[in-house]
Amino acid sequence: MVLEIGLTGGIGSGKSTVADLLVERGAKLVDADAIVRELQAPGRPVYTAMVERWGPDVVADDDSLDRQAVADRVFGDPDELLALNAIVHPAVGDEMTRRREALADTDATVLLDIPLLVESGHGGFGGIVVVDVDPDLAVQRLVEHRGFTEKDARKRMARQAPREDRLARADFVIDNSGTFGDLVAEVDRCWAWIATLERPVPGTSVVRIASRTESP
Repeated sequence: MVLEIGLTGGIGSGKSTVADLLVERGAKLVDADAIVRELQAPGRPVYTAMVERWGPDVVADDDSLDRQAVADRVFGDPDELLALNAIVHPAVGDEMTRRREALADTDATVLLDIPLLVESGHGGFGGIVVVDVDPDLAVQRLVEHRGFTEKDARKRMARQAPREDRLARADFVIDNSGTFGDLVAEVDRCWAWIATLERPVPGTSVVRIASRTESP
């Protein structure tokens, strides 16, 4: 029977890299942020609703969604953030449920990559894996490798659950404070732990996840 593992971590933690490494070891990935990007492609209903809400200023020259422009609009305005969530989150939750249901009768290990898993209060997983790194190191990596300013990186961190809250929900913690080689060893240790987990009883229904993401 399918085993679902929740994967989360603060921005800059290296969660996406961990997801890729776990997929290399055999996991199937359902990535909330990747689904957001798919649903925000030109012509999709989510894209259309966002452009209707915020106008041409959130459309890039190639007609794709200018995600930074959306972020600039919503992250400093609670009402606009609520509007964004109302457009994006139900559609993401529906798509995640569809993809999980497609795997429900398999013996796959399904990795549900949900950035705001702790903030959303999700439960019901076979286990929750948290990728952990010191916030100052996460900021440094965001500035050096993803082009963030330090101010923007810390602002985004402040909107997420505190590090301590994520660690309190973790069944397994992956430490990503070292080298890439260190991270590979941590992922191997995690994959070995996942192999020890009990799988749900056959016939267990998929519970819909009201997904939240950190991306606009």
